[in-house]
Amino acid sequence: MDGKRIQTYWSSEVDALVKTYQQFETLIPAPKGEGAEHKGEDGRFVEDLVREYLGRFLPNGLEVLTGFILRPAVKTGEAGKEREGELDCHSTQLDIIVFDSSNYPVFQRFGSSAIVPPEGVVGIISVKKHLNDGDVKKECEALFNAATLCETLSSNDRADKVRGPFLALVSVRSKIEKSRTDTLDWIFAQVDLAYAGKSDISFDKLVGFIGALDEWSVFKRRPEKNIKHAEYIGFKHQDGESHLGLQFLLTGLLSVFYDKTRRNLRRPGYTAFPSRRPHDKRLGAIPCTRLR
Repeated sequence: MDGKRIQTYWSSEVDALVKTYQQFETLIPAPKGEGAEHKGEDGRFVEDLVREYLGRFLPNGLEVLTGFILRPAVKTGEAGKEREGELDCHSTQLDIIVFDSSNYPVFQRFGSSAIVPPEGVVGIISVKKHLNDGDVKKECEALFNAATLCETLSSNDRADKVRGPFLALVSVRSKIEKSRTDTLDWIFAQVDLAYAGKSDISFDKLVGFIGALDEWSVFKRRPEKNIKHAEYIGFKHQDGESHLGLQFLLTGLLSVFYDKTRRNLRRPGYTAFPSRRPHDKRLGAIPCTRLR
């Protein structure tokens, strides 16, 4: 397998994304320290930037939105009563919701902000300008709760569930304390802590990717069979490997969009990881009781 053209292409796109943010800092500098002068606008600019880049490369039927997921306790399908006895519930505000608007309606829309039903959610991404020590556990817990709202049945009303949305936490840069023995090990420990005490955890509700786009990536391996745990591996980006983070994001989103529980379409050859490039660390595994 080759794919070097694709790897070079994605690396250039990530480099351009990071450079665009650096230009924003140059034009609107903070009086002291890194970043732009207006912290709120700084964070929103990064969210908009990531949304724009994802929107360029995803199928036309997928929109990259921000907002809320609303799961009303109503009948689904023709006679689905799986939510009987539940109450209407909604997520916290989510930075990025990748939504299949070609097949599912939206409750309310205002610009790129929307309130959407869970059936059409393909991905949920938390975005941070700088990933700090306190972010990992907090954001993983929020992603878990949002993914729980998205547990839905397949469209033909069978008992099996649709594959859950791809979950990710992404930043432009890492501000994890440099004195840590190993950043990747510390990240995984925080992920593990986020799910401690939770029962009946499905594989789909565990975060799929955490990364600083031009530095490192933590990725959840998809199991082949006998779902008992989710294994996490880590990559420290080398020269020419800035494509890894964006490719993990695109691969995760497209794998959900083209999953057989959602549609009968062949997934295109769109991403290309280096052949025989081993991961830098096997970080550990988190127990789960089922796939979905």
